[in-house]
Amino acid sequence: MLSPWFLCRNEDLKEMLESNKESLKLEAMKRIVGLIAKGKNASELFPAVVKNVASKNIELKKLVYVYLVRYAEEQQDLALLSISTFQRALKDPNQLIRASALRVLSSIRVPIIVPIMMLAIKEAATDLSPYVRKTAAHAIQKLYSLDPDQKEHLIEVIEKLLKDKSTLVAGSVVMAFEEVCPDRIDLIHKNYRKLCNLLVDVEEWGQVVIIHMLTRYARTQFVSPWREDAVFDENSAKAFYDSEEERRVDQSKPYIMDPDHRLLLRNTKPLLQSRNTAVVMAVSQLYWHLAPKHELSIITKSLVRLLRSHREVQYIVLQNIATMSIQRKGMFEPFMKSFYVRSTDATHIKTLKLEILTNLANEANISTILREFQTYVKSQDKAFAAATIQAIGCCATNISEVTDTCLNGLVLLLSNRDETVVAESVVVIKKLLQTQPSQHSDIIKHMAKLFDNITVPMARASILWLMGEYCEHVPKIAPDVLRKMAKTFTDEEDIVKLQIVNLAAKLYLTNSKQTKLLTQYILNLGKYDQNYDIRDRTRFIRQLIVPNEKSGALSKYARRILMAPKPAPVLQSAFKDRDRFQLGTLSHTLNSQASGYLELSDWPAVAPDQSVRNVEVVEPVKETGAPALSKSKHFDAVSWPVCVSLQASSPVFVPETSHELLHRMTGKGLSAQYRFTRQPCIYGNSMVSLQLTLSNSTDQALENIHISEKSSTGQNIHRFNAIERLEPQASVTVSMGVDFNDSTQAANFQLCTKEDEFSVSIQPAVGELLLPITMSEADFTKEQGKLVGMNESSATITMTPENVSSQSVNRKVVSVANLGVIPSGQENIYRFSGKTVSSGSLVLVSVVLKDPDAVITINTEKTVMGSMLLRQVKTALTNSGP
Repeated sequence: MLSPWFLCRNEDLKEMLESNKESLKLEAMKRIVGLIAKGKNASELFPAVVKNVASKNIELKKLVYVYLVRYAEEQQDLALLSISTFQRALKDPNQLIRASALRVLSSIRVPIIVPIMMLAIKEAATDLSPYVRKTAAHAIQKLYSLDPDQKEHLIEVIEKLLKDKSTLVAGSVVMAFEEVCPDRIDLIHKNYRKLCNLLVDVEEWGQVVIIHMLTRYARTQFVSPWREDAVFDENSAKAFYDSEEERRVDQSKPYIMDPDHRLLLRNTKPLLQSRNTAVVMAVSQLYWHLAPKHELSIITKSLVRLLRSHREVQYIVLQNIATMSIQRKGMFEPFMKSFYVRSTDATHIKTLKLEILTNLANEANISTILREFQTYVKSQDKAFAAATIQAIGCCATNISEVTDTCLNGLVLLLSNRDETVVAESVVVIKKLLQTQPSQHSDIIKHMAKLFDNITVPMARASILWLMGEYCEHVPKIAPDVLRKMAKTFTDEEDIVKLQIVNLAAKLYLTNSKQTKLLTQYILNLGKYDQNYDIRDRTRFIRQLIVPNEKSGALSKYARRILMAPKPAPVLQSAFKDRDRFQLGTLSHTLNSQASGYLELSDWPAVAPDQSVRNVEVVEPVKETGAPALSKSKHFDAVSWPVCVSLQASSPVFVPETSHELLHRMTGKGLSAQYRFTRQPCIYGNSMVSLQLTLSNSTDQALENIHISEKSSTGQNIHRFNAIERLEPQASVTVSMGVDFNDSTQAANFQLCTKEDEFSVSIQPAVGELLLPITMSEADFTKEQGKLVGMNESSATITMTPENVSSQSVNRKVVSVANLGVIPSGQENIYRFSGKTVSSGSLVLVSVVLKDPDAVITINTEKTVMGSMLLRQVKTALTNSGP
């Protein structure tokens, strides 16, 4: 038997691929794909691999396609020879083969096959399998980058795919939209509510793309929710509106949040609990850019939670928090300890935490923060210690109560043994002294005494600038410093030389008697310096301060020019203006506009027409009796073969359990219960039928009980007719319909009386989103064979003895889900079938008993629903109760 290392040699792999044994070919391809996964180059095997592109072995063909996706662009000539094979594979019964063929075809980047790719994408966009349609969405971006002239044709495909109800497709088509036509907001209108409702069930990276797109969309379609927010802003003392003109306009028409705006905020909120950092960050930026200011606090805990993650994640999250904390200190102040620096943190993480702590500093917590900073200054990380000194300076500037304390502390640091700490302290002290120099001549004197021991050029330059700027406050020391600098002028760094020249000029103007000769000497040295900046500065200063026949009119203004009062520098956060970029983007991280960045637009002054997001609901055709399933428009949408006999059936089991919709205490005496009837809804083919029982527990009649018309933005809801009067202690039962869009997301609406409105929600179990159907055992097996791979989920459980009987299995399964029971010719196999109410997708459930275990299998295109249903069936069959 050949050893593994021997088999990985290219010549042996070629020999295996050219053999007549399928097992050897399959083994060779597994090893080749393994090499690709490890980053090894296997391009020279291309001719041998291509020979197997038409293999009838499904597993071998899949591996060949994986290889071709990697190397098709490098070996275009050879890949082109196989195009006819890929075209045939696009018609393969196996969805994975169809998708793989399209993926390979779109990886051959040769302009000559653009028409073939375009045709393949159009056909794949209407494929029965959502996985193939997802692959078509990915191929759109590849074709667009190859031939941008195909944009209009690709937009037509994107428009079609945006209408797709599959959660598998949603993220990919929105990514294609963002790549090809991000400015075509009109394509999103009709799909906005659907995308909001599908969001919770979309895969994680699709959620990120959709959330960012919807953020941009919302900024173009809704008016700003921040106008009314002044009353909630803890940092603002402004009036309710910014101007009298706005006051007049807005008082006549008060701000009411668009229901679609609220829908987006409500449907993204649960994703703050996502395990994916990018999703949490995406929702956080959406709330930051779209939510009313007083609602922002809900993102705080989620962002702080991310700080327990990897260093790379911490870096991005801290950057965004640093930007937020400038405007909204109150959001993060309760979590201040989460931003304390740890000894294990990297320097860039420490610096960002320092930035945030500085932003959060106020009169109440500054003493705690300064104690923390005292520890940081002693850090062995010199860059971090220097950044801490800068932070102390910022706190001293922003909070006047601690300015003197900070300044005295920085002066003490001038005696530190570490050069970096001393240098940074000097620079920060210089900036602080500019705010009140007359009160701190002692500090300037102290710095002058330490001058000889300071070697860092920036620190020496800062001390010299202070001496010159405030030379009148230290009239005895400044000339002596200038004398010392005249001796060492030629050995100093350029930045120090420039400040020596400035000091000489200022002393010449204020103390000419003592410094005239020194100044002339220094100006002569500077005149012949190697640096042209110093030479130019020296000549300019000489003409400005030393009068002669050639001096212009400017010389008489020398003192006013050089000794003019300078504005104190503003020490502010480096993140102050970063919110001009959308949070969470690469541009925000880099603080510069990256390629492909799409700016958020300003809020419109007047909201555009909201009716553009309304989707027409086709009224169902009323039929007598139980119609054949093939007559349903939702059933036809998935294009099942006509020869398969699939009939709607009555529910096998209807639970009597009711769920609380509104408690009598919350509803001020009005209580409501709801239950699922499991019958076809008379109000619409895509709706789930419900019964509501409304009760009046008060001693007075309740009037005009109804569902608000404003509350049907999330899901399409058929409201019951208003109840004009409900007598005390009386109850009434009404029916309603809700289109849950094949999602377990709650339907939220307002239940109203004449005087009050109550926010309520109906949360469906996945089994209530189905309608039962019947079919023959042969048809069940045939349809099950089409829904394999990604459309199949299964689990093995150990059943208790009391659950093994056929009666028990049937009862347990139909109690969980509204399914029809398929007659079975085998005692150990139980089959159930149904369709999703909204889209009409087939759902097949089978339970195979293998004493003492049982295998549960769910087959459906709705993969998320399938996995949720599997969990519930498992729970039901493993519980010993009824």
